[in-house]
Amino acid sequence: MRIGIFTDSYYPHVSGVATSIDMLKDVLIKMKHEVYMVVPDLDTGKFSYDAKNKIIYMPGIKTGIYKTRLTRFHHKRAFNIVKSWNLDVIHSQTEFGVGYFSRVCSKKLHIPVVHTYHTLYEDYVYYITHGHFDNFAKKIVVKLTRYYCDKKCNELIVPTNKIKDLFINKYSINRTIHVIPTGIDIKKFASSKDIKTKAQAIRKKYKIKTTDFVIGSVGRIAIEKSFDKLINATAKMLKINSNIKLMLVGDGPALDDLKKQVKDLNIEKNVIFTGLVDYNDIPSYYQTLDVMVSFSITETQGLTIIEGLAASKPTLCINDDSFKAMIQDSYNGYLFKNEEDFINKTFNLMNNKELYKEMAKNAKNSTYQYSKEVFASEVLKVYHAAIKGIKK
Repeated sequence: MRIGIFTDSYYPHVSGVATSIDMLKDVLIKMKHEVYMVVPDLDTGKFSYDAKNKIIYMPGIKTGIYKTRLTRFHHKRAFNIVKSWNLDVIHSQTEFGVGYFSRVCSKKLHIPVVHTYHTLYEDYVYYITHGHFDNFAKKIVVKLTRYYCDKKCNELIVPTNKIKDLFINKYSINRTIHVIPTGIDIKKFASSKDIKTKAQAIRKKYKIKTTDFVIGSVGRIAIEKSFDKLINATAKMLKINSNIKLMLVGDGPALDDLKKQVKDLNIEKNVIFTGLVDYNDIPSYYQTLDVMVSFSITETQGLTIIEGLAASKPTLCINDDSFKAMIQDSYNGYLFKNEEDFINKTFNLMNNKELYKEMAKNAKNSTYQYSKEVFASEVLKVYHAAIKGIKK
């Protein structure tokens, strides 16, 4: 099969979406499919074509939203290259820019479109509105989402039942919705001699003692991830037990505000901001942690949660529908209701070594259903459904 993946989020921009797309591409190629990419040029904003790697880089302008660009809705040279690919199916991973271009190609070349919805845009409008006209902006986002996900694709994929229910009950999208959790390379996050050695070096670098209990989170440091709540909870825990470290792995627009919060709380010695980390080193950072945590209620799935579980880390998440499929409460982690509940459950793991050991084992065992091979196989079924549907 000849597959064209169209996305606004791709390397060198590091994100869960970019990682999932690269992983899908890798598995599809190993399955002997041909994969072509259409992505924005995030560095220069200029058009180029990497024929060897089958990647079109679309021109675009900066949006002001964390290292993203809005590409042109149509580009003649890019269109002619896509035409020469003779694609069987287009897999759109975005609603805007490159996503719109994917619909142009689909319509003119009569190629079915499979669309994956990744982002709850209602939770991101403040990056553009800065608090002004939020309700109006959210209404526009809902209309655009309904337009792209209901009317402008042949098949629709979402990562969780949370998004499916939202589309049906709030967005009134009346169509088949395929729920396919995004997969990961499970083996990449399993502990190994090399990963352990790097993890020890990381602990030494940040002066983490063997007696410290390391709470961590990995990903883009942004306001919607609710790291401020995690920091406040950590400050309260430190008043009870000083052998706690909080490690936030990643970079993002909220980094300076969070550093100020930590300084104001006078817990700088116990909070570690790593900044941007090479993705190949991420498994070693997971091994540095004792538990993974998320207070975010804006996730469509949360790939870092699966990665943490694959690294055998008990994981604590706010009781949100996005996490309910991944976190089996009291088995591989906890779903907590509020700050107090989070603190109590963290101390429960911290103070009970046998419970921690059992939960760590369960964490890894619970991730096999999220393997990249299972994910790619399910996506291929949707590709076939799209192709079959357009031929009717």
